[in-house]
Amino acid sequence: MVGKVSGSAGGRTGISRRERGEFLRNFKAAELQIRKVIKMKKFIITVVGHDTVGIIAKVCTYLAGIQVNILDISQTIVDGYFNMMMIVDAGKVEDMAKMSAELEALGEEIGVIIRCQHEDIFNMMHRV
Repeated sequence: MVGKVSGSAGGRTGISRRERGEFLRNFKAAELQIRKVIKMKKFIITVVGHDTVGIIAKVCTYLAGIQVNILDISQTIVDGYFNMMMIVDAGKVEDMAKMSAELEALGEEIGVIIRCQHEDIFNMMHRV
Protein backbone atom coordinates (compact mmCIF):
# COMPACT_ATOMS: atom_id res chain seq x y z
CA MET A 1 0.00 0.00 0.00
CA VAL A 2 1.64 3.20 -1.17
CA GLY A 3 0.23 6.54 -0.06
CA LYS A 4 1.14 10.19 0.30
CA VAL A 5 4.03 10.71 2.65
CA SER A 6 3.63 13.72 4.89
CA GLY A 7 6.43 15.72 6.40
CA SER A 8 9.89 15.86 4.90
CA ALA A 9 10.51 12.11 4.99
CA GLY A 10 10.37 10.65 1.53
CA GLY A 11 10.87 14.05 -0.12
CA ARG A 12 7.16 14.90 -0.31
CA THR A 13 5.41 17.58 1.67
CA GLY A 14 1.84 16.43 1.35
CA ILE A 15 0.96 19.55 -0.66
CA SER A 16 -0.16 19.13 -4.23
CA ARG A 17 1.32 21.21 -7.05
CA ARG A 18 -1.98 23.06 -7.36
CA GLU A 19 -1.98 23.91 -3.63
CA ARG A 20 1.67 24.98 -3.80
CA GLY A 21 0.94 27.19 -6.80
CA GLU A 22 -2.05 28.76 -5.07
CA PHE A 23 0.02 29.37 -1.93
CA LEU A 24 2.78 31.07 -3.95
CA ARG A 25 0.26 33.28 -5.80
CA ASN A 26 -1.30 34.34 -2.49
CA PHE A 27 2.12 34.90 -0.96
CA LYS A 28 3.21 37.08 -3.87
CA ALA A 29 -0.03 39.09 -3.70
CA ALA A 30 0.48 39.64 0.03
CA GLU A 31 4.09 40.64 -0.57
CA LEU A 32 2.98 43.25 -3.12
CA GLN A 33 0.47 44.69 -0.64
CA ILE A 34 3.15 44.89 2.06
CA ARG A 35 5.52 46.64 -0.34
CA LYS A 36 2.79 49.17 -1.17
CA VAL A 37 2.19 49.87 2.53
CA ILE A 38 5.91 50.28 3.19
CA LYS A 39 6.21 52.79 0.33
CA MET A 40 3.17 54.71 1.55
CA LYS A 41 3.76 58.13 3.06
CA LYS A 42 0.64 58.75 5.10
CA PHE A 43 -0.23 62.31 6.01
CA ILE A 44 -3.12 63.87 7.88
CA ILE A 45 -4.56 66.99 6.26
CA THR A 46 -6.98 69.15 8.24
CA VAL A 47 -9.07 71.97 6.82
CA VAL A 48 -10.96 74.36 9.09
CA GLY A 49 -12.81 77.63 8.41
CA HIS A 50 -16.05 79.28 7.37
CA ASP A 51 -18.00 77.14 4.93
CA THR A 52 -17.94 78.25 1.30
CA VAL A 53 -18.67 76.58 -2.01
CA GLY A 54 -15.84 74.49 -3.47
CA ILE A 55 -13.53 73.88 -0.51
CA ILE A 56 -13.44 70.10 -0.98
CA ALA A 57 -13.20 70.43 -4.76
CA LYS A 58 -10.24 72.80 -4.61
CA VAL A 59 -8.29 70.78 -2.06
CA CYS A 60 -8.96 67.48 -3.86
CA THR A 61 -8.08 68.99 -7.25
CA TYR A 62 -4.75 70.19 -5.87
CA LEU A 63 -3.99 66.78 -4.34
CA ALA A 64 -4.90 64.91 -7.53
CA GLY A 65 -2.63 67.23 -9.48
CA ILE A 66 0.41 66.13 -7.45
CA GLN A 67 -0.54 62.43 -7.42
CA VAL A 68 -1.67 62.28 -3.78
CA ASN A 69 -4.20 59.52 -3.10
CA ILE A 70 -7.00 60.17 -0.60
CA LEU A 71 -7.30 57.11 1.64
CA ASP A 72 -10.02 58.43 3.93
CA ILE A 73 -11.97 61.64 4.27
CA SER A 74 -14.38 63.03 6.84
CA GLN A 75 -16.11 66.38 6.70
CA THR A 76 -18.66 68.20 8.81
CA ILE A 77 -20.27 71.61 8.86
CA VAL A 78 -21.37 72.91 12.25
CA ASP A 79 -23.18 76.25 12.46
CA GLY A 80 -21.47 77.46 9.27
CA TYR A 81 -17.99 76.24 10.21
CA PHE A 82 -16.36 73.76 7.86
CA ASN A 83 -14.13 71.00 9.25
CA MET A 84 -12.44 68.30 7.17
CA MET A 85 -9.86 65.65 7.97
CA MET A 86 -8.17 63.58 5.29
CA ILE A 87 -5.75 60.69 5.47
CA VAL A 88 -3.68 60.65 2.31
CA ASP A 89 -0.87 58.70 0.70
CA ALA A 90 1.74 61.12 -0.60
CA GLY A 91 4.20 58.41 -1.64
CA LYS A 92 4.75 59.97 -5.06
CA VAL A 93 5.52 63.44 -3.68
CA GLU A 94 9.22 64.28 -3.57
CA ASP A 95 9.12 67.56 -1.61
CA MET A 96 6.79 67.32 1.38
CA ALA A 97 7.66 70.79 2.66
CA LYS A 98 6.60 72.24 -0.69
CA MET A 99 3.31 70.32 -0.59
CA SER A 100 2.61 71.57 2.93
CA ALA A 101 3.43 75.17 2.00
CA GLU A 102 1.26 75.00 -1.13
CA LEU A 103 -1.65 73.61 0.89
CA GLU A 104 -1.30 76.46 3.40
CA ALA A 105 -1.26 78.98 0.52
CA LEU A 106 -4.33 77.34 -1.01
CA GLY A 107 -6.06 77.63 2.36
CA GLU A 108 -5.31 81.36 2.51
CA GLU A 109 -6.63 81.74 -1.02
CA ILE A 110 -9.96 80.07 -0.21
CA GLY A 111 -10.31 81.45 3.33
CA VAL A 112 -9.59 78.34 5.44
CA ILE A 113 -6.70 76.99 7.46
CA ILE A 114 -5.05 73.90 5.97
CA ARG A 115 -2.49 71.92 7.93
CA CYS A 116 -0.56 68.88 6.79
CA GLN A 117 1.28 66.54 9.18
CA HIS A 118 2.97 63.17 8.79
CA GLU A 119 0.82 60.44 10.32
CA ASP A 120 3.47 59.59 12.94
CA ILE A 121 3.66 63.21 14.16
CA PHE A 122 -0.13 63.50 14.23
CA ASN A 123 -0.41 60.29 16.26
CA MET A 124 2.27 61.38 18.74
CA MET A 125 0.61 64.77 19.25
CA HIS A 126 -2.79 63.19 19.90
CA ARG A 127 -1.63 60.40 22.18
CA VAL A 128 -3.30 60.44 25.60
